[in-house]
Amino acid sequence: MLHVVFHEPRIAGNTGNAIRMVSGTGAVLHLVEPLGFELDEPRLRRAGLDYHDLAQVVVHPDLDHALAGLTRVFAFTTGADRWYTDVDWQDGDALLFGAEPTGLPPEVQHDPRVTDRVRIPMLPGRRSMNLSNAAAVATYEAWRQLGFPGGA
Repeated sequence: MLHVVFHEPRIAGNTGNAIRMVSGTGAVLHLVEPLGFELDEPRLRRAGLDYHDLAQVVVHPDLDHALAGLTRVFAFTTGADRWYTDVDWQDGDALLFGAEPTGLPPEVQHDPRVTDRVRIPMLPGRRSMNLSNAAAVATYEAWRQLGFPGGA
């Protein structure tokens, strides 16, 4: 199982989209507080539709709690040199993403528990991808490499 970690997400719709994505892949979504919205916010529920009961979502009071027990953590950042497709993804890996619109703070990117920093390639001059889109692109690549376990 993969772990998708959103560090202090701000936009309810992105988290709702991620809930829908993890329900379809079997990944676990970890949300690190503070959140920029309430979990019962209508925009989050609308984006996640009726997938909330099919998704594993865990809210953590801080990064320490979120990373506890995770052995390989990959921080996604536009400043990384390595592409996410160059990772040999393994069962149990964690994909760590920063808040909209700032991304991961430097102290999180360089946390000693972070295994590596990776990026999703984009055309020059683009700032970043939408959070839920980036999480979906990366999660599906990792799941593909694992052979889509449980997928139909």
